[in-house]
Amino acid sequence: LRQALLFRDAVDVTGIALTKLDGTAKGGIALAIAQELGVPVKLIGIGEGLEDLRPFDPDDFARALLEV
Repeated sequence: LRQALLFRDAVDVTGIALTKLDGTAKGGIALAIAQELGVPVKLIGIGEGLEDLRPFDPDDFARALLEV
């Protein structure tokens, strides 16, 4: 989180890209960073390439978090 705050102070951050969702955290830190910085999550990565970035849909994300 501290690193994100330093980055925000250096550049004009307007949004978060949520990537690497195959980990166990399921993007929780990115959501905490978005809240702390006051910027929205704009993109979600569903693969490893640039073409795998999609617009973030909070409803879809919440449903995916609740799936077992």
